[in-house]
Amino acid sequence: MSTIDNIRNFAIIAHIDHGKSTIADRIIHRCGGLTEREMKEQVLDSMDIERERGITIKAQTVKLNYKSKDGKNFILNIIDTPGHVDFSYEVSRSLYACEGSILIVDSTQGVEAQTLANVYQAMEINHEIIPVLNKIDLPASEVDKTKNQIEDVIGIETSNAVPCSGKTGEGIDEILEKIIEILPPPKGNQNDDLKSLLVDSWYDAYLGVVTLVRVINGKIIKNMKIKMMSTNQDYIVEKVGVFTPKPKDVDELNSGEIGFIITGIKNLSETKVGDTICEASKPLKEALPGFKPSKPVVFCGLFPVDSSEYQKLKDGLAKLKLNDSSFSYEPESSSALGLGFRCGFLGLLHLEIITERLEREFDINLLTTTPGVVYKVYLNNGEMIDLQNPSNLPDPTLIKYIEEPWIKATIITPDQYLGPIMKICQSKRGIQKNLNYSGNRAVLNYEIPLNEVVFDFNDRLKSITSGYASFDYEIINHKEGELVKLSILVNTEPVDALAMMVHKDFAQTIGREVCEKLKDLIPRHNFMIPIQAAIGGKIIARETIKGFKKDVLTKIHGGGARDRKRKLLDKQKKGKARSKQFGKVEIPQEAFIGVLKINKEN
Repeated sequence: MSTIDNIRNFAIIAHIDHGKSTIADRIIHRCGGLTEREMKEQVLDSMDIERERGITIKAQTVKLNYKSKDGKNFILNIIDTPGHVDFSYEVSRSLYACEGSILIVDSTQGVEAQTLANVYQAMEINHEIIPVLNKIDLPASEVDKTKNQIEDVIGIETSNAVPCSGKTGEGIDEILEKIIEILPPPKGNQNDDLKSLLVDSWYDAYLGVVTLVRVINGKIIKNMKIKMMSTNQDYIVEKVGVFTPKPKDVDELNSGEIGFIITGIKNLSETKVGDTICEASKPLKEALPGFKPSKPVVFCGLFPVDSSEYQKLKDGLAKLKLNDSSFSYEPESSSALGLGFRCGFLGLLHLEIITERLEREFDINLLTTTPGVVYKVYLNNGEMIDLQNPSNLPDPTLIKYIEEPWIKATIITPDQYLGPIMKICQSKRGIQKNLNYSGNRAVLNYEIPLNEVVFDFNDRLKSITSGYASFDYEIINHKEGELVKLSILVNTEPVDALAMMVHKDFAQTIGREVCEKLKDLIPRHNFMIPIQAAIGGKIIARETIKGFKKDVLTKIHGGGARDRKRKLLDKQKKGKARSKQFGKVEIPQEAFIGVLKINKEN
């Protein structure tokens, strides 16, 4: 049995692709968590998408036994965290469960935007931080330069920094020794009443809800009666275990340890992340502070291409919701697209992951509408409504003003790309707040409306800087903006799936581009189709798709039959007018996708 002084709980934090999961693999292998045969790359990434894209989406935990150089036995609890900005809530709750962090910086790339964001989160809760310089086996590695950057940009001492290579395994032993030496053991007393933090929960088809907990005081024993403080519900602990990385049953979890419990809960909504767990017979007076709930910031409609797959989509969303509480959805119907769902996501990557999982795991062909953000609409009567779907915007005469969410963006870039980046930020209505230098790298701070960033900002940033710039953001507040609803009409019928909120200054340009794009993508019909962009009742752009014209005069020979020709042409004209009135314009899926891409090309 271990004492609390021999436990080390730490998180691994870094920017995307700096080698978190690889170093976690190496540490697991070194501590004998898995045999050579069981080892594979990205051990902790369980989803196919995680493995293919080489990204971590869910934070994963592992308990390892480590014997230090001086012969003492220690228990290491690792939490591998995601690096992408969309999953920063995963990072924040992982950090709360630990006392220290390993900061991994790619020695060929240096400090990047999300390195900063994650480190500052760790520093806020007074974590001890060990800098690790990864990828020293690469010829482009610059260890000293990266150390200077860490000191200049982040402000962390690098005298105890460890150079290593996740690929070759060089420096892994040094990292483990530093963890023992520098990181503090958890505080807590196992003789006190139970006080435990609910770090995460997910649904397992065989076990029901599995709850990941960090015990702060006391201990959790099998068959113990516990209480969730936010819901005030009591449960019996049926199973206690740890991940090594394979799940392993144990008799008890003592203070300072991280493990999982199974309590027979079948519904994920009963386990709120950040909740405090105590003993039912000895309730605590005060709960732990918990975490900020993660709020969806990007919304879009998901519709099945084939309407018969609606039920399939509904079941798929319900199953994904079981393991991802940050994702929300509600039914929606569209005149153009039929029945579907309005879904909320943490960002564009999150949207992409969910849609890919739906298509892959549930075999559904999906159509995604234009992603948008949540606006606050203040009405003349003093009411305020949250607007997710632009087609639900009240009549403009009832609106006092509209507020949109703004973000604080941190961009780190080599200084030769500063000009083009500033140009992009200004075109997105950005306001520059700060500019600092560290060697030949610039750290830019901008305030930008989230709506402008949500589409393509990151893609454009990467393309103009050859992939060297990195970008991170946090939502700061809502500000009033001159926003209008841009409606798209096809054959005088509004297409609600293409409605979007845009800034007044850009409305005409975007409206014209959408009309031009639709003109190319909607196939010709037997009648003429007008495509219009409108703000309220005012048409601001128009394109026309010409109808097919059948030559009805071919049968008439000779030049004298003018009346007969006129008669036939008039008959054709009336037929076209009738078909225009009653004909339905089929808008193909490509047209919707094409309009989405416009924003990416701007």
